[in-house]
Amino acid sequence: MRRLLITLAVFAALGLAGFIVLTDPRVVSPSPVIGTLPAPDLENGKLLFAAGGCASCHATPGQDDKLKLGGGLELGSPFGKFHAPNISPHTRDGIGNWGVKDFVDAMASGVSPSGQHYYPAFPYTSYRLMPPKALADLFAYIRTLAPVEGRAKDHELPFPFNIRRVVGGWKLLFFDGAPFKPDPAKSEEWNRGAYLVNGPGHCVECHSNRNALGAIVQATRFAGGPDPEGKGWVPNISQAETALGKWSKSEIAELLKSGFTPEFDSVGGTMAAVVKNTAQLSDADRAAMAEYLKSLPAVQGPVRPAKTGS
Repeated sequence: MRRLLITLAVFAALGLAGFIVLTDPRVVSPSPVIGTLPAPDLENGKLLFAAGGCASCHATPGQDDKLKLGGGLELGSPFGKFHAPNISPHTRDGIGNWGVKDFVDAMASGVSPSGQHYYPAFPYTSYRLMPPKALADLFAYIRTLAPVEGRAKDHELPFPFNIRRVVGGWKLLFFDGAPFKPDPAKSEEWNRGAYLVNGPGHCVECHSNRNALGAIVQATRFAGGPDPEGKGWVPNISQAETALGKWSKSEIAELLKSGFTPEFDSVGGTMAAVVKNTAQLSDADRAAMAEYLKSLPAVQGPVRPAKTGS
């Protein structure tokens, strides 16, 4: 019996050691190679800020200036409540003391300057497709905005989700740190749309179903499903007949510009905020996003529950 207990203890210790090593941020989500970067392009940074919808989560709630990035927005989830942080250039409460590498690590690897995992409620799972040059441009633009004093509340997560090292295990299972690679068989417009939709636009983060661990179910990418925040249903944007299958490329581009559907209805909820962002893009970029979305396969997502009347 004693030998059995010792053996079990040894295996447990080895398992714990393996978990600690494999979930180390430097192992499971290493920093991308940055290299020498040219001077930042602020106009490109501004475009990426709009495409990424940074203000939608990080603007301080309850005020009209969406460029005051003091954070504080509460995001519900099955794992607890997340609070969007201050990403203004404030040196104490925001990211004013960060360098380019800190920002790239956060956006592409989901790792903080102190070496901790970020929770994937922050969609670095999509932003990792952006190359370091684009992230440096975005960082430079954010640094031109006004610093905002005050920190957001800490996340409200029960055990074991309040242990950030657990995120390392999640990354082992679900995180792909590869950057975007253009498809040489596709047009320049298609590749631009694929980059904007899957990278900064992170459309798949909302328009896909998720498993019990909060990871996107790959078979239902873009097929919609329950809102991750538990506030209703996110529509299917694949080429299914009941989704965007009957929409033209120009109709999709128009929705991204004005929020109007082909039936002259208008989007609401969080999608209305998305349209405020995509409306700031060029016609060419919206057309590229539409080109890519029209190329998606028809995917049937989860069945939306019937509404119950009183």
